[in-house]
Order: sequence, then C-alpha cells, then structure tokens
Amino acid sequence: MKTGRIGCLVLGGALLASASALAATDDQKRAVVTNYANIAQAAYGDSLTAAKTLQAAVEALIAKPGPETMAAVRAAWISANVPYKQTEAFRFGNAIVDDWEGRVNAWPLDEGLIDYVDSSYVGAEGNAAAALNVIANKSLTVAGKTIDATTITPALIESLQEAEGVEANVATGYHAIEFLLWGQDLNGTGAGAGNRPWTDYDTANCTGGNCDRRAAYLKAATDLLVDDLAWMAAQWQDGGEARKALSDTTPDAGLSTMLTGLGSLSYGELAGERIKLGLLLNDPEEEHDCFSDNTHNSHYYDAVGMWNVYSGRYVRIDGSAVDGPSLSGLVAEADPKVDADVKARMAVTLASLGAIKATAEAGTHYDQLLAPGNEAGAALINTAIDGLVQQTRAIERAVTALKLEPVAIEGSDSLDDPNAVFK
Repeated sequence: MKTGRIGCLVLGGALLASASALAATDDQKRAVVTNYANIAQAAYGDSLTAAKTLQAAVEALIAKPGPETMAAVRAAWISANVPYKQTEAFRFGNAIVDDWEGRVNAWPLDEGLIDYVDSSYVGAEGNAAAALNVIANKSLTVAGKTIDATTITPALIESLQEAEGVEANVATGYHAIEFLLWGQDLNGTGAGAGNRPWTDYDTANCTGGNCDRRAAYLKAATDLLVDDLAWMAAQWQDGGEARKALSDTTPDAGLSTMLTGLGSLSYGELAGERIKLGLLLNDPEEEHDCFSDNTHNSHYYDAVGMWNVYSGRYVRIDGSAVDGPSLSGLVAEADPKVDADVKARMAVTLASLGAIKATAEAGTHYDQLLAPGNEAGAALINTAIDGLVQQTRAIERAVTALKLEPVAIEGSDSLDDPNAVFK
C-alpha cells in the first residue's frame, strides 16, 4: 500500500542550535510526550465514534436502499475521515501504528478484486487477483488455493488483504468501503466522482448483480473497520501498548518519535507519494480518495493533524479540546526563531491545502487539478508541495534546536528522484 517508504532523509545533525538555547528538563519533555499520547487517544476515539456512525448508516442503506440512505452513508464516510486523517501524524514514529495502518487506509486498490468494474479496467501489472471479484464468486482461487467465499465475513475479507502478496489487493479499510459506496470514477480528469447507483444494494430491483453479497461485503468491511479502530483506540489508553511504548523510552526518544512522524508524513508520504506522484503522472488513479473525490479533505486534515501534534492541542468532534504542553513550547524555549519558523511553515501548508479544499468545494475537484495542461491546478498543487517540503525543513531545524539525535524521515522518489517514477 502507498506509504512513501522509498529512501529516507537523515535530519537534525547539520545545524547548530542557538547559543542561548534553554535546556528543557526531562519532566517537561515527558509532559509533552504524555500530552501527545492524550491527543492520540482522543483522535482515535473520535475516529471510532465516527466509524460507528458510518456503521449505522451502512445498516440503514442495507435495510432500506434508496437515494436518501445512499446520500447519508456517503456523507457519513466523508465525516468519518475527518478525525481519522488527523491521526496520521502518529504514523512512522510509532511502529504499532505503522504496522496496523494498512488494515484501514491502504491505497490505491485494484477494485476488480472486490466487485464488478468497467470493461476498460486494467489491474496492477502481474496481479492475478485483480479480477477475482469476491462479490460475484462464492469460490475463489488465491495463490493456488481454493477459498470458500459462500459467506462474506470480516474474517474472509481480512484474509484477502494483500492477496497473492500484492499491495494493490486492498480488501479492507476506508478505501474498500469508499469503492463500495461510490464505485469507479470513470471521468478521468474530467468533472464527476464515482456514481454507483443505490440499486446496487436493492435486492428487489438489483443492478450490478449480487446485491445481497455486495451488502454483505459492505457490512463486513465496515464492521472490521470499527473493530480495527477500537483496537487502536485501546492502545492509547492507560496501559495500552502504544502509550506504554512511549512511557518506557527516554523523553528525548519520545520527542524524536513525534518529530519523525511529523517529518515523514509531511515529506515522503503527503508531499511525495500522495501529491507529487499524481501530478508527475497527471493520473487521477493516484488521487488518494479517487472514488469519492474527497482528496482535498484528506490532504487538508493530514495537515491539521500535524498542527495538532506540534501545537499540543486537538479539537474533538464534540467541540471539546485536549490541550497541554507542546513541542512548540519546548522549541520556543530552545530557539524562539525556530519555533516561529515551524509555525509559519505549518500555516503556509494549511493555507495552501485550504486553497485546494476551497477550490474543490467550489466545484473543481482534485482530479481535475491533475489534468495535463491545467496550469492553474498544477500551480495550486505545487504550492502545497513546496509548503510541505519547507515545513519538513523547519521540522529539521526543530530537531536540532532540541539537541536530539538525528531522525530518519521517509523519502519518496517523486521528490528525490522524479526520473525514477517513469522507469
């Protein structure tokens, strides 16, 4: 799945901190790390709450298929992504999150693994499971073995994740659900998202065939998403493995974890794999939410999540806030100019991704911005990429200001060696 794990940058050792830097105590550092864990607990808890709302909307669609229930479940999916995307700043530095993340947010996917596709569909090169079509077939052959798919369950689709050892075989998570709700977006870089008819779930007047099995797959995928989020939310509670891993390490190592996550999401993952690659290829299939045309929100809330971690403040979906000692505060004590620079760079990133979000909400979606010859669209996207790169360099300076050991930031060929993308 797309994670931007191509190369890495070693940051933090080249610059000298200000001679007037004030060293924070271990207790101060530990308080910042604890607040970070508290924010993670709240954000994953909100993601679970929103996923349960999506689960209820899925059940309503299945019980009474119609334009209203289809619109409602799509809206619930979009809403569910808002808190989840803000958790992505906890990836990379926290191994428990990065090892788990592919279960819920893997992309892009060979949709022919799951359901019917247009005759023009071409799966990933060499992917034997790209036309498996679980929904249409009660018996499946995977890696030479026969699988009984008579009943579609969470366990079945979980077993098909990365079938044949191919990352494009995404059977679970937000994007599998997205495909089941919107269907393929066949508009290329033109206007329009996927437009799966609600009758694909109407067993009395079924379109697309196998409406009962499609409903079973949608329910299984949503139930599994809820279970996976419940598991991760528990890892950040008192005594949870994610929180324990931070408390068991040194305060400096905890700060490095935080900054590794910020830098890697900012640079290799978001600027590189999720944004620059699609622009280089002018390919809407590289759009993060390619079925729903929700990419503008996903990118924006990734940036919000990074700001949450740096500022030490997260606003929950109920309007309350988790607020406490922050990286920003530590950096400001060590070198006020560096802290001001990080905050300024993050503000630029939020503004540039906010401009893309506003453009999409005004009617020109992200895949249209990727169109060859769309100079205005490319300019919007490049401004966001440049902002994220500069933000990463500011994070590098923060590592140095705090006198931490160098941290490894995930890279991306799209940024580091663009010619390799076309080989």
